[in-house]
Amino acid sequence: MQITIAAEPLDSADARRLIAALDAHLAERYPPEEVIGLTLRPEHVEPGRGTFVIARGDGVAIGCGALHKLDETTSELKRMFVDPAVRGRGVGKEILDHLERAGQSWGARRLVLGTGSYQTEAIGLYRRAGFKEIECVGEYATSPSSLCFEKEI
Repeated sequence: MQITIAAEPLDSADARRLIAALDAHLAERYPPEEVIGLTLRPEHVEPGRGTFVIARGDGVAIGCGALHKLDETTSELKRMFVDPAVRGRGVGKEILDHLERAGQSWGARRLVLGTGSYQTEAIGLYRRAGFKEIECVGEYATSPSSLCFEKEI
């Protein structure tokens, strides 16, 4: 499978389909009160503030992810998702690597993210990529299933 990753509009049909699939996936694993941190607005990913990317396998949209600038040195990964039918083929790692390079290009020295304790695949990906677990803050601190990570880049 030939994988390509590129920035695409957050409101594209493929972006909306992938985000809806992610939301449905999370709804299967978590009670509604624990599904947090989902807000990704167009202004978060406008040029200079962030990016939203779609991974395509042989031209078909199979995954997505976003990076949002929190401040001059810290960016937050959001809305990482890979279609379950193609998991285990390195797509998530390629999205993560792409977003890390994007953050570096705008001066980020630290990446942070929040995920859930039932997303074992994602947790494994982040740990293999060098992310370390940290104390959750903000909206993540109140959710018993939230896990937060950071990586110096």
